[in-house]
Amino acid sequence: MTVAFIGDIHQQWDTVERGLAALPSSPCAAILLGDIQCEHPLDTLATPLLDRGIAVHWIFGNHDNDGGPEMWANMTDPARNPRTAPGALHGRVARIGGLRIAGLGGTFRPRIWEPPNPPRLRYRADLPKDVERMGRGWRRDHIAALVHSLGATAIWPEDYDALTAQQADILVTHEAPASHPAGNAALDALARAMGARLIVHGHHHVTYRSVAADGLCAMGVAAAWATTDAGAVLWQGEAPRHLTAPPAGWTVVA
Repeated sequence: MTVAFIGDIHQQWDTVERGLAALPSSPCAAILLGDIQCEHPLDTLATPLLDRGIAVHWIFGNHDNDGGPEMWANMTDPARNPRTAPGALHGRVARIGGLRIAGLGGTFRPRIWEPPNPPRLRYRADLPKDVERMGRGWRRDHIAALVHSLGATAIWPEDYDALTAQQADILVTHEAPASHPAGNAALDALARAMGARLIVHGHHHVTYRSVAADGLCAMGVAAAWATTDAGAVLWQGEAPRHLTAPPAGWTVVA
């Protein structure tokens, strides 16, 4: 059963519709790798997938709160999204197309955690007081906005740690692992701890496939592109960015 991994859509649902229409058969499921930017409920936006009987799963990216709490609710609120809310993958493992797929949304933020440095904060419950100390004299709505943004779209140690205790075949992330020059090796470590053979990420708008010396694979999916876990391109989207030279310890294979 084919699972489509779809890179940062950034509201380019017309590209998804054209890509799906050109396929000889539909995938059984789609995994959205974040930066969807839902100006309307995800249930509405994802109709090109849902109307074809494709199960929709998703993680969030760093831009999914750009429109504030309303944009965030359009993606995450189960009342607005009874069809896609069950497909939220962040912080858990789900069996999709016969594969155990784990999800970790968001990006590393220095205010929270930027490996290899130790976490500044480990739990979301500690964030409001931390922001209040940083923003003495700020308006309450400014403090609330920053608490919401960091609480929603940062990678939190508590979520990372919870995943290390689980097993998966594939780890999907928005942030890149060390296979990308701007990636972070903490995601490689997470995949290895989970027994995953493959990391699939978005964020950098580049399509590539690399392998580490121990056989761990990593795959980037460019904006609005779709690929399979084997790296087969189902459709192309926005012109991809250039990967540049692969980091030490990684070899580009496609």
